Amino acid sequence: MKVTAQIPATIANLGCGFDCLGLALPIYNIITIEETVLPGSGIEINIIDEHNQDNVENIPRDKNNIVYKAIELLYNYIGQSPNELKISIKTGIPVARVLGSSASVIVGGLIAANELLGHPADEAVLLSIATEIEGHPDNIAPAILGGVVLSDWEEDGSVVSKKLPWPEDWLVTICIPDYELSTGISRSVLPKEVPMKDAVYNLRHSAMFIQAVHTRDEELLKLSLKDRLHQPYRTKLVPGMNQIMENLKHTEGVLGCVLAGAGPSIAVIQDGKNTDTIKEIVSSAWNNINVNAQIYTLPVTDEGAKIILQQ
Repeated sequence: MKVTAQIPATIANLGCGFDCLGLALPIYNIITIEETVLPGSGIEINIIDEHNQDNVENIPRDKNNIVYKAIELLYNYIGQSPNELKISIKTGIPVARVLGSSASVIVGGLIAANELLGHPADEAVLLSIATEIEGHPDNIAPAILGGVVLSDWEEDGSVVSKKLPWPEDWLVTICIPDYELSTGISRSVLPKEVPMKDAVYNLRHSAMFIQAVHTRDEELLKLSLKDRLHQPYRTKLVPGMNQIMENLKHTEGVLGCVLAGAGPSIAVIQDGKNTDTIKEIVSSAWNNINVNAQIYTLPVTDEGAKIILQQ
């Protein structure tokens, strides 16, 4: 039996929602799991990168692969161990650009294996297992559910998530520079403690964000995306970001500019009326410091991970 899953890219944090907000974009990874018929054939893992095969050369092809680890946890959940499996990973989501590439393959491995095993795990279990591997649910939840999702990881390991009613005409211009920034490095610059006033600031703005989305209030959304918990520390790792944010501040159609997750990609939330100008502003700022970028304007996809082939 062979099962193929399609999983969207995701952007976490969205400024004010550090480690708890995320949204799904229509860029996809494809995961295929096949039960092999030859006893003792073991685990075979193949990886194809649509952008640059060099990006995935160092990814493990054995039991240390993150997709295999996710599958193994699901098998263990039902008291089994995976034996002969062929795993194929086709990466349409750029690696190490903080578009949820790791969350996507984790989720893809889980939902494909769950289909292969006859659906022993429900959505809550899949969320919990995937979050255990990833370390936080902000990318995991939108990868599974689609849309814009508020999520929390409880002390008992369960994940609480809620989709928000994102307006269809609010688009995301995702700006992907031609260099990598690991999440580990990006997290290393964050302080272990923050001032109470900064914590309260983000609480206020997170509440504003939820209200802005529910009421389609563009002016409130502009205010809500401001952050003091992570972006002030991380922008120094993203050359040109301060200039880009300043240049976009008074640009018609821009509702906000934030780091995509931990960076280096940048997400510009906009109303779709001035897309070419927005792209030119970002490109120009990065070109001035010799940074090339891929820039796409995309809707938020309301569809999360799904099975697209079963044989």
